[in-house]
Amino acid sequence: MKNEKLYATVLLALFTAIIFIMAFTPLGYIPLVVINATIIHIPVILGSLFLGPKKGAFLGFIFGLTSFLNNTFRSTSLSAFVFSPVLAYGIVGWTGILKSLAICFIPRILVGIFPYYVFRLFDRISDGRTKGARTALRTAGFFAAGLAGAFTNTLFVMSGIYVLYKTPYAAALKISEDAVLGAIWGIVSFNGILEALVAGILITGIGTVLVRFRPVYVSSAAGKQAKAAEAGTAS
Repeated sequence: MKNEKLYATVLLALFTAIIFIMAFTPLGYIPLVVINATIIHIPVILGSLFLGPKKGAFLGFIFGLTSFLNNTFRSTSLSAFVFSPVLAYGIVGWTGILKSLAICFIPRILVGIFPYYVFRLFDRISDGRTKGARTALRTAGFFAAGLAGAFTNTLFVMSGIYVLYKTPYAAALKISEDAVLGAIWGIVSFNGILEALVAGILITGIGTVLVRFRPVYVSSAAGKQAKAAEAGTAS
């Protein structure tokens, strides 16, 4: 038990360090004119799968924190105020603080939660199936978890911008408010799909290797159910 806790702590620290490295080097963000395309969700999704949704949520918070720091002190996009309460305060006042905090942190925290449950869904579907079918479903689960994590980030961030920052976002992009939805849809359909596919491929590749050394996280209750199911199958 102590070794397991130590292993989980070391892995959590490793994922945290990777997030910081990716956030403050060109490895994690791809700056575009309108918004930053990111792959920092990769260690967050992996943490969700192999450490569980609670630690995944913590990694998501770290992701949000790096986004806040980058957009406040190293802004490279027109929408930096969306992720920075400091910049937002100068544009829309006190309400901008809460709005930017919500957009910066909530989607990223959810990135550390949703992928775990997507993967567990595939895991449950694989119960009682042949070894080949279980392997195929596990691979599909990794890919789906990657897609879910990336789309969670993109969809929640962009919908948050539309709901909370439609007018200042239009002003920043120098477009009409009526054109904001089209601009957001363009980002979702390009950045979102590209990031999701990359995440699905990377999570599948890394997860398939990592699972040989550490199983995907299973809560104590789910673990007991799995053991009972295996015992029933064996009998």
